[in-house]
Amino acid sequence: MKNNMEEIDELIKESLTKEEAEFYDSLDEQNLLEMVGGLFVTKNRWLIIMMNLVQLISFILFIYCLVQFLDADETNKLIKWGAGGFVFLLMSSYLKLFSWMQMDKNALLREMKRLELQVSSIASKKG
Repeated sequence: MKNNMEEIDELIKESLTKEEAEFYDSLDEQNLLEMVGGLFVTKNRWLIIMMNLVQLISFILFIYCLVQFLDADETNKLIKWGAGGFVFLLMSSYLKLFSWMQMDKNALLREMKRLELQVSSIASKKG
């Protein structure tokens, strides 16, 4: 399967101009670190930075609540620190989930651009 994909990629690159081929190469699959870095080069990078800060703070608060929970002696304090830790862990998880969804969206957009480039390449050959 991989050889077929490589052959198709080579055929596409041959039919493209030099600039289009460079653009096509930039749309290649990314590893996890490149996808995380890609979050910070979008229009909404300020939002991603703020969400990561809030996620870090909520995780630190979760750790604090966990330590206080383990140190508590009374049932009321156990319930309060446990509930606080649960809320902060949920907040941290949801913010992380949002980042993963953004990375998936960026990967889908990259694939759509590849398809658009392939379709325009085929259309220019026929036309």
